[in-house]
Order: sequence, then C-alpha cells, then structure tokens
Amino acid sequence: MTQAADIDRPRAGAAPAPLGALGYFKKNLRDYGMLLALVLIMAFFQLQTGGILLKPVNLTNLVLQNSYIIIMALGMLLVIVAGHIDLSVGSVCGFVGALAAVMMVQWGWPTPVVVVICLAAGALIGAAQGFWIAYYRIPSFIVTLAGMLVFKGLTLWLLDGKSVGPFPKGFQALSSGFIPDVFGMQGFHLTSFLLAAVTALLIVLAAVRARAAQARFGLVEEPASVFWGRNAVILVAFVYIGWLLASYRGLPNVLMVMAALIVLFTFVTTRTVIGRRIYAVGGNEKAAKLSGVKTERLVFLTFANMGMLAALAGLIFAARLNTATPKAGLGFELDVIAAVFIGGASMQGGVGKITGAVIGGFLMGVMNNGMSILGIGIDYQQVIKGLVLLAAVIFDVYNRRKAS
Repeated sequence: MTQAADIDRPRAGAAPAPLGALGYFKKNLRDYGMLLALVLIMAFFQLQTGGILLKPVNLTNLVLQNSYIIIMALGMLLVIVAGHIDLSVGSVCGFVGALAAVMMVQWGWPTPVVVVICLAAGALIGAAQGFWIAYYRIPSFIVTLAGMLVFKGLTLWLLDGKSVGPFPKGFQALSSGFIPDVFGMQGFHLTSFLLAAVTALLIVLAAVRARAAQARFGLVEEPASVFWGRNAVILVAFVYIGWLLASYRGLPNVLMVMAALIVLFTFVTTRTVIGRRIYAVGGNEKAAKLSGVKTERLVFLTFANMGMLAALAGLIFAARLNTATPKAGLGFELDVIAAVFIGGASMQGGVGKITGAVIGGFLMGVMNNGMSILGIGIDYQQVIKGLVLLAAVIFDVYNRRKAS
C-alpha cells in the first residue's frame, strides 16, 4: 500500500505532466481568448464589408485612428496592474494638444522645443496626481476624476473656446507622415514590407530562443504544436499586413512610434525588476512593502509615465486633426480603460500584459471601424462596446473564481 502511494505521489521538483494543446489552451484562455476574438471579429467584418476592412487604405486609417488609444493603453495597463485607475487621460490628452497649438501656432515656437515641453508637462501632470495617490493615499478614482474636470476647464480656457490651427508641416508628419522608401519603387513600398518581414522573423527567433532556454531547465509547458502554430500565425499576419500597407503608402510614422513603445514596455514589464515589482504591488501591496519594495515610489512613477504617454497621444491626435479643439480627448479615457480590460487585465490589479492591451485596443478599433463601414449608428455602437466590456469583466471574474 505504501509502495503504491509512493509511486502515485509526484517527486519533489519533478516537471509537471505535459498538457495537450486543448488543455494548454484552456489553462491560458485569458491570453489566447482575446487574440482569437480579434481574429474572428476581423474575419466577420471582412466578410460583412465585402473586403473593405483589410483594404490597404482602410488598414492605414485603422492604425492612424487607434494609435493614440493604444499608446495610452500601454500606460493605463501599468496603472491598472498597480491596482489603480486614471480617469484624466482624455482631458490631459486634449489639454496638451491645446498647449502645443498655442505655442506653435500663436507663439511661433519651433516644433522640437514644443514637443519636449509638452511631454514634460504631461509627465508633471501625472506626477502631481500620482503624488497625492501614492503618498497621501487619496483614491485614484477621486484624484483623477478631479484632474479630468480641471484639465477640461483648462483646455477651454487655453483655447478660449475656439479651435486653433493649422500646425506646421513638420508637426503634422508625426501622425500623417510615412517612412521613406530607400528603394524608390513605384506602386510598392519595399522598405516597409522588408521591415515588417524582418520584425516578424525577429519575433519568431526570440520566441525560439526563449523556448530553448526554458527547455534547458525543464520548464517548457507550451505544447510544440501550439508554439509553432502561434508563431506561424504571427509570421503570416505580419508579412500579410506589411504587404497590404506597402501596397498603399507604407508604414505610418505613428506606427513606428507605437511599435517602439510596445517593445520598450514589453521589455520593462517582463525583463526588469521594476516591472516585476509593479505586478507585485498590484497583487498584494502589503506583502510587497514588507518585502522591501518602495510601493509609493512605484505608484508615483506609473502615474508620471501615464501622464507622459497621454501627452504623446495628445500631440499625435492634434497632428492628425491638424488643429486643437476644445472637445479633443472627450471620452478617450473610456476607450483606453476598455481596451486594457478587454485585453485581459484584472480589476483587482496584478494581472495584465502589454500584448493584451494592444490586442484590446485593436479589437475596439476594428469594431468601431467595421460598424462604421456597415452604417451602424453611434447609438448601437455604444451599446455593443458596452456589452463587450461587460463580457470581458465577467470573464475575468469567472476565471478568478474558478482558479480559487
């Protein structure tokens, strides 16, 4: 009897039994569910719109229309992972766009100087809000709600209730410009296609190296079929989208900015001490503090970072409109928060990925774009987006209860 029990009992330190593809997918449903949903939604609208969704022109517009939302979602993810929320990002976005318009259009200041000042202003705004949240324990909901109202009012005051523009050509290129083609081909932007293909190969090679490192320590959990299937999809998707964009005008400047930020924040959250500590703060702040983590400073930095990204988004949005308006940024905070939650972040903090926030942002963008092409009214669009957000939160709660 004892021998039988010893045989059935797993040895200490033994690797877990390998999961099949279906079992692994179920275990990681949070990570793969939204990606699958994005693919299915894109396929649905591609069929319903008669192929318009993935036409090069519309695909470029999709990137331009959602770049500022995704950029802010990167910062919002860290805020939510740390256990807080920021309702002021839309107002800060509009305020910084207005500030840039006043300095460039009315005062004639050079674009590089204005961009630096605006980014610093955004970081200062985020730091000011983060100070009260981190060090005085005032709920982030209250502080950032106050910030939302304050910067809405300051935007109206700064613009005197009027639109200000147009911006200089150099500033407009931040949002409406495209990278140059060094090959100079007619009708096809070869540089953009090669960049997309090389990026896809680098992503796959990085994944292969990471898997090899896990294999050396016996930590591989993902089945080979899932691993190679996932990377094949990534490779094909990047090459296909690169081909489509190259068939029009190539890669937009704002896409390059967004890609650089995604790589940077992915590295910070997965490979650095400060990234792991932010997750620790959101998971259990008291335990993190007892472990020597300076929780107040981390919360302060996440809000300063959020303010700077909101400022960058404000500059990109103003450059795209070629004017600053008193209503700029209205409702952006709702789209940003929805993108993060739809992408798998938890309301309780400590859970979420950069890739999930990006997927959530594009999912919202594809829905907006597809429903607009189909002529669905804004009233129904708001209802559908609200139901999608509610479903994502219910899914998160269900997963947590199932895990416990």
